[in-house]
Amino acid sequence: MQIKGLRWWVISLIALATIINYIDRQALSVLWPDIVEEVFPDKSALERKQIYANISIVFVLAYAFGQAIFGKIFDWIGTRIGFLLSIGVWSLATVAHAFAQGMLTFSIFRAILGVAEAGNWPGATKGSAEWFPIKERALAQGIFNSGAAIGGIIAIPLIAFLTVYFKWQMVFVVVGLVGFIWLVPWLILVKAPPGSHPWLTAEEREYILTGQRRKLEHDANGQPEEEFAPSTTELLSRKESWGVIIASAAIDPIWWLFVFWIPIYLNEVYGMDVKAIGIYGWVPYVGAMFGAWFGGLLAQNRLKAGWTANKTRKLVITLGCVIMLPALLMMSDPGEPTYAVLIMAVILFGFQTAIGNVQTLPSDLLGKQAVGTLAGFSGMAAKFGAMGLTALVPMLTADGNYTPAFIIGASLAITAVAAVWLLIPNIAPLKKKG
Repeated sequence: MQIKGLRWWVISLIALATIINYIDRQALSVLWPDIVEEVFPDKSALERKQIYANISIVFVLAYAFGQAIFGKIFDWIGTRIGFLLSIGVWSLATVAHAFAQGMLTFSIFRAILGVAEAGNWPGATKGSAEWFPIKERALAQGIFNSGAAIGGIIAIPLIAFLTVYFKWQMVFVVVGLVGFIWLVPWLILVKAPPGSHPWLTAEEREYILTGQRRKLEHDANGQPEEEFAPSTTELLSRKESWGVIIASAAIDPIWWLFVFWIPIYLNEVYGMDVKAIGIYGWVPYVGAMFGAWFGGLLAQNRLKAGWTANKTRKLVITLGCVIMLPALLMMSDPGEPTYAVLIMAVILFGFQTAIGNVQTLPSDLLGKQAVGTLAGFSGMAAKFGAMGLTALVPMLTADGNYTPAFIIGASLAITAVAAVWLLIPNIAPLKKKG
């Protein structure tokens, strides 16, 4: 049996995993009002808020370390088994939330969830490098990144709908089981890499493999060169690696600024209740979804037109940040709430336009044996950056004015562009020194 366009089925499954990833991580925040009434009935409102904050910090910390851990794991065991481990563990952790009885158990299950969910991103980066030629990688990255936006759009109403029929414990079980169901088509469909997959047509196999860097490079004698797969120490000694890491650490907090604070912003600035937030709060993620597609398609278009990866990546990353910059500054006085969420949609459109190409940089620079490692380190740096900005927001917005937070977001967009242009002079396969 052969399946035409098998690579698109693979990336679609990864995008679906990303949607499940976001539903599982957002379940706690949506269900929290029911949880606190049952698990923490004697705590004050302030104590309940602090408990939630502490559990959330544990999740982000675990998520940051999980980026680096799973980057190495995917390089060791491959994409197929890597996703089996990642989504299997995070689904189990989601189900385990149903049995939590206090802050300690919630924190433990949240930490396991954070470490395992982090594997989705280096795994997806490695998967796109494995299954797609260079000219289609940014599009593949954009497709699975759109899963994050779609997950953001549907998670809150979906989980709220489930509470009509189930108690909070059973909601965790239901959404956790979805991940285990996802594993079935993944294990059936992704039975081998493209080079040896029995269901891949000869034409598609040739298209994928000849479009990848290792098939195009030759030494002075005309022999194919081995891909550059540096040790971790050597990897971190290259300025190009730090360009990827710093760009990721700068741009990623912009996304988390809105993921964490959109509901609170709408409540504090516009006095919205939960129902009103549900009406408005999903709009920014629509911009994110279209941005993910746009960034990938634009990169694919330019590469097919004959542009180099260097010119293409820098154009699309810069364009995304240029779109974000004025919109972030406009958030200092957006006017009506409708305008506010539409401006947020523009910001997240710009973010997703850029981020898919930032996340593609590891596969542009390194061979498959090291791409997951660099993707993991850059992902970890991104989450530490997000933690830093998240910790600052309460202090920056103590008087209800969010302008300082948005100004910092604008400066981070500039930093991301500067890191790419200054530290990665040429986005092309790295060579051994000497």
